[in-house]
Amino acid sequence: MDALGRHWKKIALAVIFVISLFVPFFVQNNYFLGVIILGYIWAIATYGLNILLGYTGQLSLGHAGFFGIGAYTVGVLTVGYEFPFWPSLLIAVIASSVLGFLIGIFALRTRNEYFAIFTLGVGFVIYLVIERWEGLTGGALGLIGVPYPEGIGPIQFDGPGSLYYLILGFLILTIYIAWSIANSLVGRSFMAIRNSEELAAATGINVGRAKQLAFAISTGVAGLAGGLYATYIGFLGPAIVNVPTTFEILLYLLVGGMGSLSGPLVGAFLVTTLFQFLQQFEAYRLVILGPLVVIIIIFFPKGLAGLWHAAETRIRKRMNKNPAPDESSESAKEEAR
Repeated sequence: MDALGRHWKKIALAVIFVISLFVPFFVQNNYFLGVIILGYIWAIATYGLNILLGYTGQLSLGHAGFFGIGAYTVGVLTVGYEFPFWPSLLIAVIASSVLGFLIGIFALRTRNEYFAIFTLGVGFVIYLVIERWEGLTGGALGLIGVPYPEGIGPIQFDGPGSLYYLILGFLILTIYIAWSIANSLVGRSFMAIRNSEELAAATGINVGRAKQLAFAISTGVAGLAGGLYATYIGFLGPAIVNVPTTFEILLYLLVGGMGSLSGPLVGAFLVTTLFQFLQQFEAYRLVILGPLVVIIIIFFPKGLAGLWHAAETRIRKRMNKNPAPDESSESAKEEAR
């Protein structure tokens, strides 16, 4: 049954991948294609938070700040200094990771709710710096005219269709990184820390160094998502760095499922789509989503991915209770006769 389950999972992944390649051919409306692209970008940011919260159990409430650092690094370098996009994006990822690593030296000395409060303060400080430093970031007016990425050979990124494939490629790369971490010794160290820091330390894991590494990777992935957001939207304002953005990313993760590989993608895509349908009820959006989050946390604490896993487990148990007869059992019966 396990082999059969793995077989069907591979088929499902292949089908999803093929469908994603043909999305621009079926979705001709640029608005709906834009919703899908934004869903991919927010999924990348959610994978970053999942590496920290889902794998190590550390809740950061400053995730939007590092998303904003990535976005504004690309925006300032391309608009203010006319840097090419590709080195700007690389600098954005490095800057987010390095800053995350340095802040982690102090933040990770705290634990649990104190760590969350510390990162909340860090995120708010980043927001204030971006809002007040008008000479660099444009302040409350923001940055306008962030260009599309330069072409690579014959491939030009000059419209929603080509940008779709660019961001899809980065999403696949992010998923691969998350999968590699989860199946590596580093990832197992992260998860050991999530289960029990004391037990992890007793087995020889350097808890402080592992948490710092997770924090740096998490902020680097957030910076990558921010850089892609900047070039796709073309306009940046301080609002994307504010605390509500962090809670939206956290919502994506809670809905999809923490610690799972598919959860960030499923949660970000579904909730982003739901947000678009609720735009006409903007004033009541949080009123609708608030109870929804409470229901998910109470009844589905592992999100949609956990719900799917539970259903899969029940099916396996039923199959094991009623195993299909095989040739060896039939031959044994004949010999007994």
